[in-house]
Amino acid sequence: MKKKFAFVAILTLALGLVSTASAGNVDSSCSFRGKRLYGKVQVVNSFPDIKAQVVRSFPDLKVQKVKSFPDRCGKWQFVDSFPDFKVQFVDSFPDIKIQYVDSFPGRP
Repeated sequence: MKKKFAFVAILTLALGLVSTASAGNVDSSCSFRGKRLYGKVQVVNSFPDIKAQVVRSFPDLKVQKVKSFPDRCGKWQFVDSFPDFKVQFVDSFPDIKIQYVDSFPGRP
């Protein structure tokens, strides 16, 4: 009986940790680790502020590419210099998952 209870307790704890780890990585203020997720973005191959994976479903953030006024959550203006943050696009182990949209950017 004790072995069964211990197994159930460990399994519940493990599932709780997995669900917490897979929860959205973008907080309610539209930031990740103190970096706001809107503004001018520079794509880099090394030393990024954020590693992002582009997905088609279940994103942490919906991103709209804009030419000017990247002033709201999810609006990104891609630049070559003087960025607000740097992003590296990866295929695995991302910090956040993004989905490109034409309208209604931000947290899903």
